[in-house]
Amino acid sequence: MKKAYRIKKDREFQYVFKQGSSFANRQLVLYYIKKNDQKHFRVGLSVSKKIGNAVMRNQIKRYLRQAFHELDNEMHQEYDLIIIARQPTKDMDFHQIKKSLKHLLYKTGLLL
Repeated sequence: MKKAYRIKKDREFQYVFKQGSSFANRQLVLYYIKKNDQKHFRVGLSVSKKIGNAVMRNQIKRYLRQAFHELDNEMHQEYDLIIIARQPTKDMDFHQIKKSLKHLLYKTGLLL
């Protein structure tokens, strides 16, 4: 996923948290808001220190970015998304995380 498609600023995170909608399953929490002037979706990732050390947290973020990269053509493009990883993600591999993310996106109607 290109860096231009990431949400990094705290102001943007707070906007999505306060104005957007949310949906969750046991592994992930998804906040999302529609932005009609966008040509591509943007993603912000949050993995707490409670989940593990830096290596574990970075691995989870890599898995999530790769999952979004693979789902790129299947998603509505005009959204800002924030994903928060929960405790069970530390014991999951890439395919399980992708399946969990796909479930969230399907339930919220963000998949085509």
